[in-house]
Amino acid sequence: MNKKKSKIILLTVLAVVSLLLIIEKNLVPGLFSNLSPSKNFELLGRVIYLIQNDYIEEANPAETMKGAFRGLVNSLDVLSSYLDQESMLKYSQRTENDLKDIGLVLYKRYGSFPQVVGIIEKSPAQKHGIQVGDFISALDESPSQMMSLVEAKLYLKDRDEKPVKLRILRGEKTLEIKVERALLFKDSISLTSSEGTSGILKIHHLYSPAVETVKEKILPRLQSAKKPLILDLRNCYEGDIQEARQLINIFLKAPKIGYFEQKKESREYLNCTEVPELETLPLVVWTNQATLGPAEIVAGVLQEFKRAKIIGLQTPGLTAKQTLFRLKDDTGLLLTSGIFYLNSGEKLWEKGVKPDIKIEMDNQSDDIYLKKSFSSSS
Repeated sequence: MNKKKSKIILLTVLAVVSLLLIIEKNLVPGLFSNLSPSKNFELLGRVIYLIQNDYIEEANPAETMKGAFRGLVNSLDVLSSYLDQESMLKYSQRTENDLKDIGLVLYKRYGSFPQVVGIIEKSPAQKHGIQVGDFISALDESPSQMMSLVEAKLYLKDRDEKPVKLRILRGEKTLEIKVERALLFKDSISLTSSEGTSGILKIHHLYSPAVETVKEKILPRLQSAKKPLILDLRNCYEGDIQEARQLINIFLKAPKIGYFEQKKESREYLNCTEVPELETLPLVVWTNQATLGPAEIVAGVLQEFKRAKIIGLQTPGLTAKQTLFRLKDDTGLLLTSGIFYLNSGEKLWEKGVKPDIKIEMDNQSDDIYLKKSFSSSS
């Protein structure tokens, strides 16, 4: 083997060792392997040795390193991800209000295809007939099986309206559909009237300025309201933890509403200390299988404080705090650095929020949700 390739392989080993050290230092206990750090390094050295000496061809060191990074990080848990330079750029843009998307809510575990768990109403994806339960095996000819959930979600977003080609697995059928990207929402929230309620407050996502918009545009319309308000978190799959905390604070006040358990069993508590504007207004929360992340924290806290009844389907439990580590080559590691617990000690991570009143999976119409809402408040 020539000196140049030997040097690149050495750099590869050093880079992967550095990656392991970052993971060991920052990852929450229980999310990583039970192997000790020394055992991890021993296995790594053995793998590199076998590749150097027994693989039939000389491997491309750069691609080997990228593949090693992606496989190592993406296999940790549902949300952890290795981000290449393109994904890092899209990650930095993810909160922009004018991003275009196709309207799919995805769920994915390592080594499996992304599965459609929700479809945004009136989105391009809905217009093209994509269904909940479909698997996406490729995005623009790029196989999706080894992508992380974060990578797949970021890929679907863009500043431009250019279409994305999907390869869809539906039962025994394989479909190829080209879906245009479009602006999905004019605002992050909306309030629609519904007889017998104070309205349906729909939260499309929990990125700033969602809560500020609620306070400026919605609260003045609810000051004299007496009937139940419906907080619709269905298909709310993105957002920030602090935005979720501020939304909770509109409905309740408490010194502690839950905590993130982090490395070495340290805890980061969330609080809602401001005067809640809608503390006494009756509240019902709608969830489904596509209520993810910060929206799950909102539902779980409001339920535990008995501030609202939850109606719908159990959520997936993607309630975690993530930390981004930027690497020198402009790639990055997005690691799960804390998992959320309610005040009672109940862990929401990978368990989700169980509804007080369950809706059937195959009948999730607004009429059914409204009917269940009226029965819960009577």
